[in-house]
Amino acid sequence: MMAIDFAGRTVLITGGGSGIGLACAEGFAAVGARIAIAEVDAERCSALSARFPEALVVHCDVARRADVRALAERTGAWTENLDVLVNNVGHFLHAKPFEALDDDEIDAIVEINFGQVMRVTRAVLPLLRKAAPGSSIVNITSIEAFRGIPNCAVYGAAKAAVTGLTQSLALELAPAGIRINAVAPETTDTAQVPLDYMIPPENRAHMDKWIPLGRFGQARDSAGAALYLASPLAAWVTGTTVHVDGGALAAAGWMRTPDGQWTVTPMISGNGVAIAS
Repeated sequence: MMAIDFAGRTVLITGGGSGIGLACAEGFAAVGARIAIAEVDAERCSALSARFPEALVVHCDVARRADVRALAERTGAWTENLDVLVNNVGHFLHAKPFEALDDDEIDAIVEINFGQVMRVTRAVLPLLRKAAPGSSIVNITSIEAFRGIPNCAVYGAAKAAVTGLTQSLALELAPAGIRINAVAPETTDTAQVPLDYMIPPENRAHMDKWIPLGRFGQARDSAGAALYLASPLAAWVTGTTVHVDGGALAAAGWMRTPDGQWTVTPMISGNGVAIAS
């Protein structure tokens, strides 16, 4: 079995300044890739430049069309072709009941979770075509694309749209030898989803019972899936989504009680996440 080796290959990661995006940057760099990172936060850009001195770091808001065009131009000036695009950016933005969302909030959720994925992909496709056959796209979506999520209905719908785009583009791009896949993480401990803050101490004692594999995700879990999907190990994999969820989707409501018994009976203990109305 071949080892994952990205020496001589280039990778562009959006939202690479923290969380899963940063873990992807670290992972690809560790296997020899030349990395380009788009990041909206200026301070994080400075930190990234210091951390990855050989990388191209672009201060960029992928929700702004002009920024996306500039990102593609700067990436094209930096490298003749692009081997991998990792569309990582996404955000809950507004967690509230659907009927409480106004039009601007809905537009913002759709844009940051789906619209920019289309635009970034389209903008850098010419660079991916130059590296084809063998180039690929990895979209970071969410396990919420495959189940309902109350008070985040538009977010869930936008993530489902990413998986639909992944499948359809897989067919369009296959003749060129460009693969496209997605990674769907379950709850992952990042600055965006700080579990120590969100989950009260009395419930953290039972976190190992909520997910079949006994813990919530770490950013490196999704980065590992992205590395696999972008590598030659996945040369015959396209149009699919890898669920990086510790078995949560397979459980479909099953969980273990504090004493270790499996149940699908709801255990109501005030351990939900409060949502502003």
